[in-house]
Amino acid sequence: MSRQRQNQLLAVLRREDSWVTASSLADQLGVTPRSIRSYVSALNGRTAGAVESGPAGYRAGAGAVAAAAAGTPEVEGSPRARLHRLIRALVDHAEGIDVYDTALAMHVSDTTLENDLVRVRTLLEGGRVALERDRDRVRLRGDEQALRRLLSRLAQDEMDAGPLRPEALQRALAPEAVPAEAVGPFKAALVRELGELGYYVNELAISDVLLHITIAAERVAAGRALAVGADRATEAVAAVGATIAGLAEQHFGVALGDGDREHLANLVLTRVVTPGERRQVRTPHTVEAEVEHAVRAEIEQAAREYQVDLADDAFIVRLALHVQNLLRRSQEQAWTRNPLTQSLKSSYPMIFDVAVSIASGLHERLGVPLQEDEIAYIAMHVGGRLERSRAADAILTATIVCPGYRELQELLRSSVDRSLGRLIEVVRVETSVDPDWEGLDTDLVLSTIPAAGPDERVVRITPFLAEADIERVQQAAARIRRARRLSRLREELQRYFSADTFLVPVPDAGEEAIIRMLGGMLRSAGLIDDDYIENTILRERMSSTAFTDALAVPHALQMTARRTAIAIGIADGSVAWGGGRVQVVALAAFSEGDRDAFQTVFEQLVEVFSERESVQRIVRRATGFDAFLDELVAVIDG
Repeated sequence: MSRQRQNQLLAVLRREDSWVTASSLADQLGVTPRSIRSYVSALNGRTAGAVESGPAGYRAGAGAVAAAAAGTPEVEGSPRARLHRLIRALVDHAEGIDVYDTALAMHVSDTTLENDLVRVRTLLEGGRVALERDRDRVRLRGDEQALRRLLSRLAQDEMDAGPLRPEALQRALAPEAVPAEAVGPFKAALVRELGELGYYVNELAISDVLLHITIAAERVAAGRALAVGADRATEAVAAVGATIAGLAEQHFGVALGDGDREHLANLVLTRVVTPGERRQVRTPHTVEAEVEHAVRAEIEQAAREYQVDLADDAFIVRLALHVQNLLRRSQEQAWTRNPLTQSLKSSYPMIFDVAVSIASGLHERLGVPLQEDEIAYIAMHVGGRLERSRAADAILTATIVCPGYRELQELLRSSVDRSLGRLIEVVRVETSVDPDWEGLDTDLVLSTIPAAGPDERVVRITPFLAEADIERVQQAAARIRRARRLSRLREELQRYFSADTFLVPVPDAGEEAIIRMLGGMLRSAGLIDDDYIENTILRERMSSTAFTDALAVPHALQMTARRTAIAIGIADGSVAWGGGRVQVVALAAFSEGDRDAFQTVFEQLVEVFSERESVQRIVRRATGFDAFLDELVAVIDG
């Protein structure tokens, strides 16, 4: 456990990329500051310079990358390493293994191995592989595809949701069958040849498919090929299968049979590629009517409930194709991981929540599985559509103050439009050397001359717009947008918080218990009913609402509160939530009449609590409701 904590600490420091105090790290990991100091010593003992220490706390050092790579492997005798080695032995020996001989070979006691077998059974629960025992012999029972999924699960566990790495592959597979150093060149060649066939390749999803291909190569080398399917392969499957087979023989020295070619081609076609305009083979990518109808209905409902523009036929067809492929993958329990899941949740919480709502409806209509990584892919589709349809009112207005020649003024305006046209709209050009500064009512003032007095809207630029000028304008625009958002948030939050729905400290009792606790306070205030609490718990089970390392915002998908309100719970340290730990829980109850407030409150509250210094300031000083609100408003005001 201590080694795992060390790796978690290193991951936090690398993500923060700045100084972090021991107490803050302790809150995130759910340990004491003393433990943090011991983890730092151990990390620096493993790899020199892994963590730097100073008066401001700790930060990732020059050796952090090397320490992360060295910290991934489990020590030989660790429980996880033993479990993986035991499963690997069971997969390799179809006839089974002797319990006592295996314990001797692994240098553990018979009791330890028996306990490991219990863990194997637990790992296999709910899958298509079972552990059978006949006196001293144990064996796995399951078809070849189920055994391959088990190997895939081991490798993914080794990779800890990261990218496909050679060292993880070596620990999960048989290196003599599939040389780990050949995986990189194989991937590059596969992406290139799929592109030549006219496909767009999703690099985010390709690691999982590469893993399945390398597992297939290993199993075929061991004489465990897949049987040919009953249906005849389509032209697209045949073409992609031939490509994979040719590359597998070239890079791995393995000849794939027709069954493996077809299986792997289907994985590629349903996971990592979409047909492009230049495709050389006909691809059966017509959406089934039932799927398109369900997707359209859920998109229209989400557009109404969240008041966002999702009504676009091309978008609906793209998402329907994705859902159709997801349904096909789910039949084989072949899930696709998304390395951007957590960053999508923390950076775009409202978009992610729209995706959760859509996924929930598709689950009810079509039986679409509610895997969090798959929800993240839906969020990427939704985010792409919303980005394309973003309203023009997000653009700030600007006045250019530029006394001098007309040609110079026209040149400057043209440069501003060309370089900053997506951020600002120039609505006025002031040519006076002494303009009425207070009368300039635009969001920004870009001036080649000094202003009469201090004004945060004024950005000094040169007559010939330079890169440094562009950066200053971009920074000013970002500052104004954030100030406006936080100003709206302050007004909203002061309406929605109450001393009657504030709890400190909130006990570390688990997500559902905390939801019932905070929900009970809102129910006592007459703002929600028991159904809202239960729906909040159901939403939490779909996907964790821990949108940052510090904040969870549990809420129901239905906006049925009598009025919008937020119950706050602040932990003494941190509480377990969604596989991690958070310091603040904000149970949000939204009403039908406050739809406009939903996005403002939801996204901006997450933004405030995504800044580590702000979180620590609020949490440390929020000994009561008034102090909490004072600190929150102070942080918002900057």
